[in-house]
Parts: sequence; C-alpha cells; structure tokens
Amino acid sequence: GVGIVNPGVTIGGAQAQPGDVLIMSGSIGDHGIAVLGARGELGFETDLESDVAPLNQMIAAMLATSDQIHVLRDPTRGGVASTLNEIARQSQVGIVLYEEALPVKTAVSAACELLGFDPLYIANEGKLLAIVGRDDAEKVLTTIQQSKYGADAAIIGEIRSEPPGRVLLKTTLGSTRIVDMLSGEMLPRIC
Repeated sequence: GVGIVNPGVTIGGAQAQPGDVLIMSGSIGDHGIAVLGARGELGFETDLESDVAPLNQMIAAMLATSDQIHVLRDPTRGGVASTLNEIARQSQVGIVLYEEALPVKTAVSAACELLGFDPLYIANEGKLLAIVGRDDAEKVLTTIQQSKYGADAAIIGEIRSEPPGRVLLKTTLGSTRIVDMLSGEMLPRIC
C-alpha cells in the first residue's frame, strides 16, 4: 500500500502488548469465498461480494480517537490466522482468539465447512485488525462501527504474555487449540 504515517504514530507488528485487546473491523473470509464463487470454483452459487474497501478514513478516525492503537494490519493473504501469527512472533506475545466472537457470515461458514477450509485462513481485502490498549478498546470499536466499512466490527481476542509467539483459539466447546501460520496454500492465489 501507499500512504503517509503521521509522526509519532507507530503501528507495526512488534508493538502488541500484554493486556491489549484485538479488534476485527468486520466479517472474516468474505473476499476469498466471494472470488471463488465468482470464478465458479465452489460448485454452488453464493451472493457473497468481495470486501474490498478503502480504509483510510476509518483509520484516520481511529487514530484521532485514541493514541493507544499499537498495531494495525490488513489480514489479506493467509487471512487472520497468518497475520496474527506474524504479530505474535514480532511482538513475542501470546494472542488468544475467542471463537464465539469471530464475525463470520453464514455463507462463508457454510462454504468453508463444505470445502474443508478454516475461515481464519481465508483472504480478506477491506478489513483490518487493530490491537488496542484495553482502556480505549470500546472507544475504538465504536469509531470503527461508525464507518460504513466497519458495521460488523467486533472484539475478537486479547494479547497475553504467554505463550510468546503463539496464537490460540478458545473454542465454543471450551477447549483451546493452536492456530498456526498457514502452511502451503489453502486457496489458489486469488489476487
């Protein structure tokens, strides 16, 4: 991407801190499944549309709302899972996701279940992950939700000191599983 980072703003992947909160700006996996559907590669029809969107105004509003935004990343290739693994390794923190909080549309969930995919690894295009200090998390979430591209934003997890460099998922069944970096290609390159 091309853009300007204002002086004093540091939002790189090495800035996540234990106690921070993880926000996803919208539903997960829409782009990857929409592209497969448009190419006729799903074996069924879907009304899903790609989530490609300009995020510059949303990000400007977020940065104007809080100086506690530590990391901003776009979960494109490799999806949310790969992006969070990169952040966990760069920051040497543990990241815990809550499955019940993940915003996944029914059509994406159904397509992934049918095809054997995990939505956490599906590409997104017009979404962002924000890691924010706990005290400002609700304020930043509200700001994101006020954007036309952030209506489905949700707090999906938190940053911990342990296990460093790892991403964990607390499942709806109460178990915990490791979310690894994507190995190989779940989907063919779509963009």
